[in-house]
Amino acid sequence: MTDPVQETWGRVDETGTVFVRTSEGERAVGQYPDGSAQEALAFFERKYADLAGQVGLLEQRVRRGAPVVDIAKTVASLRQAITTAKAVGNLDSLATRLDALSATAKELTEKQRAEAAAAVAAALEERTALIVEAEKLAAQDPNTVQWKEHTTRFEALFARWQEHQHTGPRLPKKETTELWKRFRDARNTVDQNRRSYFATLDEKNREVRAVKERLIARAEALTSRGAAAIPDFRLLLEDWKNTGRASKKVDDALWERFKAAGDVLYAAKAEIDAKEDEQYHANLALKLALLTEAEALLTERDPRVARPALNRVQRQWDDIGKVPRDQVRTTDDRIRKVENHVKALEAERWERENPERKARSEGMLGQLRDAIAKLETELATAKSRGDSRAEAEAREALDARKAWLAALEK
Repeated sequence: MTDPVQETWGRVDETGTVFVRTSEGERAVGQYPDGSAQEALAFFERKYADLAGQVGLLEQRVRRGAPVVDIAKTVASLRQAITTAKAVGNLDSLATRLDALSATAKELTEKQRAEAAAAVAAALEERTALIVEAEKLAAQDPNTVQWKEHTTRFEALFARWQEHQHTGPRLPKKETTELWKRFRDARNTVDQNRRSYFATLDEKNREVRAVKERLIARAEALTSRGAAAIPDFRLLLEDWKNTGRASKKVDDALWERFKAAGDVLYAAKAEIDAKEDEQYHANLALKLALLTEAEALLTERDPRVARPALNRVQRQWDDIGKVPRDQVRTTDDRIRKVENHVKALEAERWERENPERKARSEGMLGQLRDAIAKLETELATAKSRGDSRAEAEAREALDARKAWLAALEK
């Protein structure tokens, strides 16, 4: 027997039975035989606190956007627990909060369905974009693409596809199957094109290698002829350029062999040239001295003096002969500068003494002198009449004719 205790949400009777009060009335929730009435109430109030904590936790999950299915299951479980709870506290309040969560769950259901549909639509659009890009790559001409870059781009697309499958929303099976078929077909096309391209390239490389091997053999056969075989080697070089390229490593090795044969020929020519240049050093000294004499004509203004002097220099120039090869351009440029100067003097003289031009000039001079005489008479007449306007017009015309005459007489 214990003293009865009452509180707002429950009580303990004289037999130690604990009751909870709800809107439906009072019901017994149990006994606490080994303690006082206050300890009995505290025990069942702690059970209520546990239930209230679970409801609060669920409310937090709802605010954080937990899946609706999980929320509905938890609401149903808590509702059952509250209905039969052996606890003392405001159970009606907990039930009301669960009702609110049920309503919220319904709203979230619609919202999440809409969001899920939007996510599926976006995912389908993204996968379709990947497919379109993959199909563009597959449609490119295999003979024009850079295959290393091309393959890298396609593998990046495939990696994005796989990531989308793993991290994206679950898509309807029909759409997923159709999309994957398109992507797979594009991938197969790229693989087939790559294999076909490199198979063709390998065949072409073998053909190019065979042709260049024959050109090398012909070039090596020329080495015994020395510098005289250089024209024939140049013809082989043109054939080499027109043959195309094998793979880089092979082509570089072939070129080294071909070039080595050419180096033998050009080394022989260089030896001959060096001997010839040694013989021409004396000619260079003579031509340099002659250039000093010729370049003095650059200050001459009379072509009748410059032309005979240049002709004498040119005859001596030809008689001297060749100079070393590395001096040919320098010496030729210097003598050509003198030749151009003399030609310019002669052109100026011809322009001045051109009979046709001279005749036209003299005829015009006569006309100008006649016009000047006439205008002088008109000026004198205007002055005598005191006609200032006529005098000004006559003077203006007279000055213009005199200026023109002076320019022509020059």
